[in-house]
Amino acid sequence: MPSEFLSHISNTLDEIEAEGLTKRERLITSPQGGEITVNGRNVINLCANNYLGLADHPDLIAAARAAMEPKGFGMASVRFICGTQDIHRELEQALAKFLGMEDSILFAACFDANGGLFEPLLGTEDAVISDALNHASIIDGIRLCKAKRYRYANSDMDDLEAQLKAAKADGARHIMIATDGVFSMDGYLAKLGEIRALADKYDAIVMVDDCHATGFMGPKGEGTPAHAGVSVDILTGTLGKALGGAIGGYVAGPQPVIDLLRQRARPYLFSNSLPPAIVAAGLEALRLVQEGDDLRARLFENAKYWREGLTDLGFDLLPGEHPIIPVMLGEAQLAQDMANRLFEEGVYVSGFFFPVVPRGQARIRTQMNAALTREELDRALDAFATAGKATGVI
Repeated sequence: MPSEFLSHISNTLDEIEAEGLTKRERLITSPQGGEITVNGRNVINLCANNYLGLADHPDLIAAARAAMEPKGFGMASVRFICGTQDIHRELEQALAKFLGMEDSILFAACFDANGGLFEPLLGTEDAVISDALNHASIIDGIRLCKAKRYRYANSDMDDLEAQLKAAKADGARHIMIATDGVFSMDGYLAKLGEIRALADKYDAIVMVDDCHATGFMGPKGEGTPAHAGVSVDILTGTLGKALGGAIGGYVAGPQPVIDLLRQRARPYLFSNSLPPAIVAAGLEALRLVQEGDDLRARLFENAKYWREGLTDLGFDLLPGEHPIIPVMLGEAQLAQDMANRLFEEGVYVSGFFFPVVPRGQARIRTQMNAALTREELDRALDAFATAGKATGVI
């Protein structure tokens, strides 16, 4: 490799380090859970997407283990060649039924689901209107399609209507509105009731990425549309958060949409299908979710207690009702210093900073978990008090 190229890469890394933007990974030597082992220490984990605490649930582990003997370790192929087992279709149909859709299609991750969604469905005569704070996977998926692109300010319904009018005036054949159900950096919920009303007014399609909601938002954990009491046209989501925390994504929607994605969605056509153990555990996770009213109640009790505790300590929080509770710090280096001090105090969190969030809006995104006990939350609040005072945050 040319030395000039490697020198350029090294200089870029030095610039990232100098700006306090380097992301570092700690090695975990235990299963994911409310407490984890990092560098030989047990620490309280407040930054996983393990909302219902299922990532180390014995029933999921047993289901995954039991599947490998009769189904094998991996499929070694893509779906349409020889990579589809009966349990793949069983999980797709179970997801569709749970979400109130006609069918669903599995992907390796929701990033792939969003990456493969737009290009097969939308052409040059169409338009897609995207919320400004949508996940990177939606942004990248839209970039891959040939539809005309519009963007509206986060949850600004006046701006959304203006973009709908613009798309209509430009002669768009079909219009799709794309939004996160929950904006994961802030914990804000999309205004799906108002979005649905505008979509109906302008004859548009509504697509929602519900990764940070499926399993715990809405009745029986059916997600943000159920929470808002509306229907949407296309849902994408993941098995990698509340549904066990492994890997795997999906698109759920009308049968013709799913059928066309099977024919033309490139991440589906050119990626190995999910391993049987993951699929079997996904089916078990769906069962636990549907029977999990107690887990959802505990999750939101924890979120309420945690939010009130941080507020009483004097931290600056973003308002909300979601188990994502960001602690706003402003500068990247301060977020990293706070995260490091919290680790010393026995709490595992991560600083979020540019380019994950805008410059000047660095934060520690805390996330609640149904597996966390009140004693663990109290210990974590004590740690935040100590770290906050040591870093001058409070």
